[in-house]
Amino acid sequence: MSIKREAGVLCHISSLPGKYGIGSLGKEAFRFAKNLAKSGVTYWQVLPLVQTGYGDSPYSSVACSSGNPYFIDLDLLAAQGLLTKEELKSAEHRGDADYGALYAERYPLLRKAFSRFFFDSEEFRAYVKSGVSEDYALFMTAKTVFGGSFPDWEPGVRDRDPEALEKLRTDYHEEYLFWNFLQYEFHIQWTALKEYCRSLGIRFIGDIPLYVAYDSADVWAHPELFKLDKSLKPVKVAGVPPDYFSETGQLWGNPVYDWAANEKEDFKWWKDRLRQSFSMYDVVRIDHFRGLDRYYEIPFGAETAVKGVWKDGPKEKLFVGLDKSSVIAEDLGTIDDGVRALLEKTGFSGMKVLLFAFNGNPFNPYLPANIEENSVCYTGTHDNDTVMGYVESLSAEEFILFRSRVAAALEESNVMLSLGKKGENFPEAFVRLAMSTKARIAVVPVQDVLGLNNSARMNSPGTEEGNWRFRLAKQPSGASLRKLKKIIKVYRR
Repeated sequence: MSIKREAGVLCHISSLPGKYGIGSLGKEAFRFAKNLAKSGVTYWQVLPLVQTGYGDSPYSSVACSSGNPYFIDLDLLAAQGLLTKEELKSAEHRGDADYGALYAERYPLLRKAFSRFFFDSEEFRAYVKSGVSEDYALFMTAKTVFGGSFPDWEPGVRDRDPEALEKLRTDYHEEYLFWNFLQYEFHIQWTALKEYCRSLGIRFIGDIPLYVAYDSADVWAHPELFKLDKSLKPVKVAGVPPDYFSETGQLWGNPVYDWAANEKEDFKWWKDRLRQSFSMYDVVRIDHFRGLDRYYEIPFGAETAVKGVWKDGPKEKLFVGLDKSSVIAEDLGTIDDGVRALLEKTGFSGMKVLLFAFNGNPFNPYLPANIEENSVCYTGTHDNDTVMGYVESLSAEEFILFRSRVAAALEESNVMLSLGKKGENFPEAFVRLAMSTKARIAVVPVQDVLGLNNSARMNSPGTEEGNWRFRLAKQPSGASLRKLKKIIKVYRR
């Protein structure tokens, strides 16, 4: 029995168009979903929806179960009477996301909305009582009161003494309720968008980072699950060795898990995390999946990721009973037999990225002809340049060679398309190649749907500035959507 072939588009919520400085869960998200459905797309992939921390990265959050307050739609708050027209006007900002401005301006505005919110309502009281945002709300309240990182807080709160936490909750009750309010509003808006997408036949692919940030509610609430010393400082931190993304590797700085301690409690924290992710998304992409087979740990304080060592992860023990069709394993980077064996044991779909395919090796697993059915094929990811950006970065000699290799793949895949002398048709060629493969899902970043260049790149691994800022100036045009619809239909997705 063959697997159903489907198509997806990758576009983070932050990248949606709109008036208020960053994409939101409001009308532009609903319009985007409607456009996807009209094009025959059945999957909308997003990056982690969490509240971002240092570096504005969705892969570094203050709480892995949080929703980003920046994504709360301001017009929907105004419709509740929580914001005025004048306040909405003051929040207007077009162009790429400016996180410095958002941090300075958005939270004061959200506090104004909270000041008008009836937080004694039955629905809100039930939400707070459920405790779904308890660790987050307490963590952010303590952040507001004490500042700094959690190891430097007043000892009782730092060590989560029940009496100290109750005093924090009581003495700063309004602050505590404010952070609950943000998650409450995010949850309502996300649920409405998800239900609308479901009515259109659109499902969400969500993203779960392997690691959490050090200064986070997760590490504060569960320090025993991480490799920390007695003063709660990291002993080892995460990263990856040198690879095609970076010559010195990537030093992420996240604390690594104490997997023995996690296993002693039957991976409860991880299982709860996965359960929460599946409640939000239809399919979950596990970032840096190879770290669950073996992970790379680096001594805390190292300047690069060069001098790290590999350690065994939990392997398949973490996934007992999990539906294999609901997980995508991000298996890029340094892949060995252990990762391949883990993929086979779990049955998860791996990732194939076409931008990695054309190095001249006929056995390259990313070549369209070599991509197997139980895969998710991408033209590129949020960590790659766009297809057009990559083509434009090539020297004249590199371009000629790259063009010939792509042309050969097009011919082998029976894709009838001229690439053009300057590479003008490369984005469409890559979209067609991805859709033509055997992969059960083909996902295209919205930048490649629109043929955008390097200025639309989302992230450059190993760099700390200028990332995560890309936004669409407007909704994808009719011509682009019609072309995408035609391609999806031609390749029976």
